[in-house]
Amino acid sequence: MSGVTITVLVPDDHGVAALGVVPGVRAVRYDSERELPDDAEVLVPPFLGYPDALLDRAAALPKLRLVHTLTAGAERWIGRVSDGVDLAVSRGAHGGSTSEWAMAVLLSIYRELREFDHDHRAGVWRHHQTDTLQGKRILVIGAGDLGRRMRRKLEAFDAEATLVGSTARDGVHGVDELPALLGEHDAVVLMVPLTDGTRGMVDAAFLSSMRDGAVLVNAARGPVVHTDALLAELEAGRLRAALDVTDPEPLPDGHPLWTAPGLLLTPHVAGSVRGQRDRAYGIVAANLRRLVAGEILRNLVTGDY
Repeated sequence: MSGVTITVLVPDDHGVAALGVVPGVRAVRYDSERELPDDAEVLVPPFLGYPDALLDRAAALPKLRLVHTLTAGAERWIGRVSDGVDLAVSRGAHGGSTSEWAMAVLLSIYRELREFDHDHRAGVWRHHQTDTLQGKRILVIGAGDLGRRMRRKLEAFDAEATLVGSTARDGVHGVDELPALLGEHDAVVLMVPLTDGTRGMVDAAFLSSMRDGAVLVNAARGPVVHTDALLAELEAGRLRAALDVTDPEPLPDGHPLWTAPGLLLTPHVAGSVRGQRDRAYGIVAANLRRLVAGEILRNLVTGDY
């Protein structure tokens, strides 16, 4: 590939600066609302919030070889890229911040930080004991970068972490073991990509298998959880939850999740932290160097993604 220049379309000036220094790469900023240049071989979609029309325009690019997301998920692109076009994600860029968010909400729930903040605002000094993360058994569904980082953080807080992956391996349980594992844990943290296999996996049967008072944490994608089934458990007061993602998303006005009891809700911000673009573009840049050199790409979306 020596002497060949690859045109890479990026959604912002940060991408131009981060990828334009890669030898053999010409980084061009595009407008997702307009036509894309026909000579583009790589497309980097915006981090979040782009129109479906961008997917259609990308599929029509005659020289496109790679779509590389800035996120760890690629659900909007699966099945939408043409044969022969690779799809890669920025796995490794957001695991630290996302697992940090999951730790924060677990600590907030167990230590009742929201309740103490409410008392503070009301001018009430209400001393009492709270629960603790120490000694809790936490089931982490997703054994990739996010799940592994989550396990390290949990163990640092003296909690016990159990990892579940698509298949069993050393230190990781298989997803087929979930029915037996759910009732043995105090909280379940979802850190899986959205695929045909994970869509709706947290349904009424899944939730009913969780022990009374358990906490569900969704740091994955909204459609992994059956919203009505979760609402039923929250309204009954049997389970608690922390959601960074919802189905539907954004959550519309008047949706029952806004007022559901026992729910800590954030607007899809687990990975939205300072430095996120640097880390994500760093993953993309490393893969582009491999592409220019004719080497095997990393973080490719495959059948078992």
